[in-house]
Amino acid sequence: DKAFSILSHLVTHTRIHTGERPYQCNRCDKAFSVKSSLVKHSIIHDEEKAHQCSQCDKAFSHNSELMKHILIHAVEIPYQCSDCDQAFTCNSQLISHMTIHTWEISN
Repeated sequence: DKAFSILSHLVTHTRIHTGERPYQCNRCDKAFSVKSSLVKHSIIHDEEKAHQCSQCDKAFSHNSELMKHILIHAVEIPYQCSDCDQAFTCNSQLISHMTIHTWEISN
């Protein structure tokens, strides 16, 4: 049996057993039993797609993801698919990709 000297701690603990989650995120469908968990969760929305690529329409949650992405703009991509706008750095990737179009035609 647990004992709590502070009433709010008892209330918070009771939510473990009841499943009550009174702290609802107003940006998604998640809810939390403790307000501090909601506050911590809210940070992901603040960082969500905040890092925009200046060369295309992609956006990322973390700057490190953007930095990795930017490299694709600097790399030469010589193997272009003749059926769509996909491009590849290796001929083997293009050949593998082309099977998608072959499958589309046969179905």
